[in-house]
Amino acid sequence: MALSRLPKLHFSIFTHPLPSPYTHINLPLITKLKLSTLSRLKSTVTTTEPIPFTEAHNLLALQEQTQTQFSLDKLFIPPDTEVSVNENSSGLSARVLKGSNIVLSKYARDAQIVQAEFIKSSVRTEDCPSDGLPEFALVGRSNVGKSSLLNSIVRRKKLALTSKKPGKTQCINHFKVNDSWYLVDLPGYGYASAPQELRTDWNKFTKDYFLNRSTLVSVFLLIDASIPAKKIDLEYASWLGQNQVPMTLIFTKCDKRKKKKNGGKRPEENVNEFQELIRDFFETAPPWIMTSGVTNQGRDEMLLHMAQLRNYWLKH
Repeated sequence: MALSRLPKLHFSIFTHPLPSPYTHINLPLITKLKLSTLSRLKSTVTTTEPIPFTEAHNLLALQEQTQTQFSLDKLFIPPDTEVSVNENSSGLSARVLKGSNIVLSKYARDAQIVQAEFIKSSVRTEDCPSDGLPEFALVGRSNVGKSSLLNSIVRRKKLALTSKKPGKTQCINHFKVNDSWYLVDLPGYGYASAPQELRTDWNKFTKDYFLNRSTLVSVFLLIDASIPAKKIDLEYASWLGQNQVPMTLIFTKCDKRKKKKNGGKRPEENVNEFQELIRDFFETAPPWIMTSGVTNQGRDEMLLHMAQLRNYWLKH
């Protein structure tokens, strides 16, 4: 695959001033960005019990559940995926991944993780690996459970560093999966106890990575579903949309149940509220998935979503 400027997918688009890049039926593609460098020590970890599916429909059978009814305007329909306007709602719902708004496509294959290894930490975009492999970046507030979710995805407890002190991740950390693509752990944002200068530096190089990394397939923006929407998360989502950075909303801590007497809401309520609040930011609904690093909820759905985006990216 050429390492020059390749087309990049835009899965969610800010309403102004950008036009909608696709229709609900047959989605084309849009543009891809830039590239960089490589090196350093590797601690190889082979995951146990790889997921025994290579086709999306195997997971659907595994789920054995009735899907929520969705209207087309609330669904994320991947590029090069056909949805008939005459398709009945139950038939379409069967194609939607559990706990998400994502329609499965023909590219949802080879999703299992067999091996994952830490490659390197970088403080500049230009220092990131330069092998041209596709990558997915995880970012969110410092206490959103990012490292726990990353460990859940690869089924290892210590692949990513977890800490009781938020803000531990201060670099761009690349983990190579199956020797063919990357998971990227980015610094958390919005941690009040971090020095202002350090928070500014994190935001600067993280946003530089978003705008200038040609191999970035999608940013996974992690949102804590156990609490009401935070202004900083809404601002981050709108910034990604405004800058045409492909984004998936990953709602974390969906296993937690707040007590009603303390004014808490169920995760499902907070997820719906967040989507309502960003509705005006986007012309089409961004993809979203409900997850839990404790129960592994959403793990298989994330892997299938990454697989179909990755396989489409590689083809184009």
